[in-house]
Amino acid sequence: MSSPEPARSAHPARAAGLALIGVAALALVIGVASLFTGGDDDQPGAQPPGSSSETATTGSPGSESPSSTSSRPQPTTTAPTTPAPTSTTGVPAGAPTTTPPPPVTPTTKPPVRVYNNGTIANLAARASEDVRKVGWDVVETGNYSQGVIPTTTVYFRPGTDEEASAQQLAQALRAEVKPRFDGIEGAHPGIIVIVTNDYQGPSGKI
Repeated sequence: MSSPEPARSAHPARAAGLALIGVAALALVIGVASLFTGGDDDQPGAQPPGSSSETATTGSPGSESPSSTSSRPQPTTTAPTTPAPTSTTGVPAGAPTTTPPPPVTPTTKPPVRVYNNGTIANLAARASEDVRKVGWDVVETGNYSQGVIPTTTVYFRPGTDEEASAQQLAQALRAEVKPRFDGIEGAHPGIIVIVTNDYQGPSGKI
């Protein structure tokens, strides 16, 4: 009986086919694995964009990249300045103004000497009392006979603090005020009052 023999020869053929299918499947698996793991090995030494070597290459001397171009300092322009408006006095508008200080009042009043140059008896003594009443100290009273004084006058030494005090005293006595003249220039320091017949005094009475 020869029928069983073909059946036995079919088993080795089937086994060989299964082996070929297994080899093909294994090759497929290896090919897929190499596709995912060996893509970066196609170009040895290549590095992905953004790596340190690419950054160094783009920033090398002599190269010009967009980043280096944008970092160049841009020329700046300065707008012309408009001068501040000034007033008619030449002082900038809005500038703080300073008020001149008030005149300095002497703290210590110089001594006063009163001389009569008129024809009214005891005129110097009366004028001395008026001088003391308005706040000055009279240290001497007498007559002046070296010339004729046209009007009652308060005299001071120029360039001294007597000037401001003499102006105040002359205003209180309603008299004139002048620098010393040659006839009394070398007299004692202080204010000299020479009264004449027109002397009025603080109250307007002689």
